Amino acid sequence: MKLPFLFLTFLLPLSLFAQKQLSPVDYVNPLMGSASKYDLSNGNTYPAIALPWGMNTWTPQTGKMGDGWQYTYDAYKINGFKQTHQPSPWMNDYGQFAIMPETGHLKVTQNGRASWFSHKTEIAKPYYYSVYLADHDVTTEITPTERSAQFRITFPKSDSSFIVIDAFDRGSYVKIIPSENKIIGYSTKFARGPLKNFKNYFVIYVDKPITVYHTYSDSTMVDSAELHAKHVSAVIGFKTKTGEQVHLRVASSFISLEQAELNLKREQGNDSFNVTEQKAKDVWNKTLSRLTVEGGTIDQTRTFYSCLYRMLFFPNKLYEINGQGKTVHWSPYTGKTEPGYMFAGTGFWDTFRALYPFLNLVYPSINKEMQEGLINDYKEGGWLPEWSSPGYSDVMVGNNSASVVSEAYLKGLRGYDIETLYQALIHGANNEGPRATGRKGVEYYNKLGYVPYDVKINENAARTLEYAYDDFAIYKLGQALHKPASEIDIYKKRSMNYKNLFDPRIGLMRGKNRDGSWETPFNPFKWGDAFTEGNSWHYTWGVFQDIQGLVNLMGGKKQFVAKLDSVFTLPPIFDDSYYGEVIHEIREMQIAGMGQYAHGNQPIQHMIYLYDYAGEPWKAQYWARETMNKMYKATPDGYCGDEDNGQTSAWYVFSAIGFYPVCPASGQYILGAPLFNKITLSLENGRKVIINAPNNSSSNKYVSTLTYNGKPYDLNYLDHLTLMKGAVLNFNMSAAPNKQRGIKEADFPYSLSNEK
Repeated sequence: MKLPFLFLTFLLPLSLFAQKQLSPVDYVNPLMGSASKYDLSNGNTYPAIALPWGMNTWTPQTGKMGDGWQYTYDAYKINGFKQTHQPSPWMNDYGQFAIMPETGHLKVTQNGRASWFSHKTEIAKPYYYSVYLADHDVTTEITPTERSAQFRITFPKSDSSFIVIDAFDRGSYVKIIPSENKIIGYSTKFARGPLKNFKNYFVIYVDKPITVYHTYSDSTMVDSAELHAKHVSAVIGFKTKTGEQVHLRVASSFISLEQAELNLKREQGNDSFNVTEQKAKDVWNKTLSRLTVEGGTIDQTRTFYSCLYRMLFFPNKLYEINGQGKTVHWSPYTGKTEPGYMFAGTGFWDTFRALYPFLNLVYPSINKEMQEGLINDYKEGGWLPEWSSPGYSDVMVGNNSASVVSEAYLKGLRGYDIETLYQALIHGANNEGPRATGRKGVEYYNKLGYVPYDVKINENAARTLEYAYDDFAIYKLGQALHKPASEIDIYKKRSMNYKNLFDPRIGLMRGKNRDGSWETPFNPFKWGDAFTEGNSWHYTWGVFQDIQGLVNLMGGKKQFVAKLDSVFTLPPIFDDSYYGEVIHEIREMQIAGMGQYAHGNQPIQHMIYLYDYAGEPWKAQYWARETMNKMYKATPDGYCGDEDNGQTSAWYVFSAIGFYPVCPASGQYILGAPLFNKITLSLENGRKVIINAPNNSSSNKYVSTLTYNGKPYDLNYLDHLTLMKGAVLNFNMSAAPNKQRGIKEADFPYSLSNEK
């Protein structure tokens, strides 16, 4: 059928106009990764309604109180709208309480007040959430600020409309003040401790007179407007007309009720719900717009911005602004209000790899605040955290605060007390601290050059490999700070400790006993035991600082590449005997169809880019594109394992840009190939990095040639400090690999073995 020319010219501008109206935040799907469960993770995420790095996050709650899976996509009932600080279900939550509207016969228990809902009536955006609660004929909307939120609740005609405030079950307090249309209280529930003097104070204002109010101890009504108990809930009620909207203004503080009031006043003022929503949308667009992508499919664009959204929560602000305009925080270490910055809710075992490198590249000012927060962690607690939730959490291995601290300074961050942080790294590298701080097995490591397999220290080989990289980070920072060789050469020497675990007979890393003999029997497919959430095939590549040294151990480039290839061609067999069950990370590798490549967990995520160190960069280009296409999509099952505090998302965003930070403390990014036709990074210093690949396509996935600021560029890496001056990279993409580009040793990225 032929359409009239006039009609076509009318349609074309309209379609272009509609397309232009989409802003970055419009592509984000906060439900990406939410279709997860204990034994299979597709992300283990929840829809986080918040501002970037905001102190508070809001989410609908489908799980029971205390369940880390607080929202799962396949659930069909919502029992509350929860303020959360949960980084992942495995870490669970702190600083939490829930709000739930209902009508009809009043029920305060989670199961009693729960309502059926449908994703067909659910709208989830980073700055706005809405859902229809069918059992109560109520629509709930939420929009956030950094430390507060507004609710807009649309009720039906009813003489029994209620709002339940659940302060949770580890010791809580609520007071209803009808004369001020106000509810105050606190929750003390947390999953990881110990924490000193922990309270999450909240204040809630309602814009409708409260005509009915009750407090409850568990489900027992108490004849009082004020209650302290193990588990306190409160109810306010009123009559409503059809379509009547009731507004709540909610804020919280870790410091005091007065500070919660101040947070509410400072962040909301007299703003309406719509104004708050627009401000939140503007913040998201401004933050996301630091990266613009052009020329990809709609699915690729959605996935890109959904991943970028998820990255911008970790770690979250724990600090507040007091009445004198000063930055203060409740300290999880002293239990007091202390001056300065504090952040929480991230594990460096995950995020040192790509999340922090991304902050250093695109959002360095927020990482400067984070570095100042680390100074306060050390001053108040005596150690740098390895997992903060919100204090020191006894989980995971490594001393990767060394990478987070060193990389920031090496990549140009200034204006904070780096000397104190350097001393914190030295302290952590030579001592074992509480709850995963410092280095477990440090005496063995410093004496033998590895943590032995047979001294009852679990995941010993993983610890050794990570400590070696951490020593490299300390060595490089010491160099930059002009520390004497007599002080830092020991860390350079220890950076080579990875060699102590390489078994040349099998060409893989292996646990070693105290007497120098190998762990026996040895199964390279055994998960855990000597390794952390992985096996020898995954951890053998964990030599970020010296890939050339690993190439040499394996007998040269040819053998090294063959070993890399084997990861993808081996069957996905496994030994789960250490765990006694098939943990979800194992299952995710098994079903991915990529052999032993376990992208759903962190240890191997950099491996693809190691082809660049051995003269076959086209294989990195192939496997990076294959992984992006296969493992990520902006859907509820859109990740291939735990998202893990922005790290798995950061892998995608970096890879889509066209490079990845294999060794963060080296200052280099290892080249892959861009996913889009054009990508623009607007740096904080006002300069731009423009990445052009105009003939990019699903078939043209290989880099034929590359120019950097107009000059031919054959290196397999980019330098951070040079990139920060601004750059234009022009990729000429092709359907067949160029096997003559990036093949000379002079083209290879940094390795410590090559340092002169």
